[in-house]
Amino acid sequence: METKPVKKRSYNSTRRKEQARLTRLQIIEAARVLFIDRGYTGATLESIALAAGVAVETVYAAFGNKRALLAELINVSLVGDDQPIPVWQREGALAVKQNQDQHRQIHLFVIDMAVIMSRVAPLFEVMRSASKTEPDIAEMLQNILAERAMRLEIFINALLANGPIQKGLSPHDAAETVWALTSGEMYTLLVKDRNWTIEKYKNWLINALTKLILP
Repeated sequence: METKPVKKRSYNSTRRKEQARLTRLQIIEAARVLFIDRGYTGATLESIALAAGVAVETVYAAFGNKRALLAELINVSLVGDDQPIPVWQREGALAVKQNQDQHRQIHLFVIDMAVIMSRVAPLFEVMRSASKTEPDIAEMLQNILAERAMRLEIFINALLANGPIQKGLSPHDAAETVWALTSGEMYTLLVKDRNWTIEKYKNWLINALTKLILP
């Protein structure tokens, strides 16, 4: 009696998908280094492919063009991985929303924000520089900043769910205050230019937000 051969198609398909995912991440990390080192214009897809150890055709097949590669790099940097879960549905953001103490909420928010900014602040510099001559990058940056503003409104609403904020401070102005203090520019100024440690940055930000936002 003949035995039927074991089907390996599903296994092989899964392995190919995982290999493709790892290759994408490899390209993304190479792009991170070169975008920061050379700028958006200076980092060509050919140089990124070389740094990633893949053919340039592989980069085109995975991302299509350099703008799409930068967009994916930003997405991965915001959340920390390539899983399709928005940043406001991540563990850090959910911990802030679910906590019932305003001071603890600010503490948790700053811890999460410091990690995110360590990844994205250098990329904001890349995008701001490129946006001067690249309209599509300028549009991408504005969309990212608009989404960031929305997330900060969510943060202020989470604080308000547990008590008042400063008298005379509207929720919108509170979110704008958080926007300024947690900006990529502020992170770069203090951590990169002034050589602050991450701990010093976090302690400063916790104290500043507490004094300016809470009563």
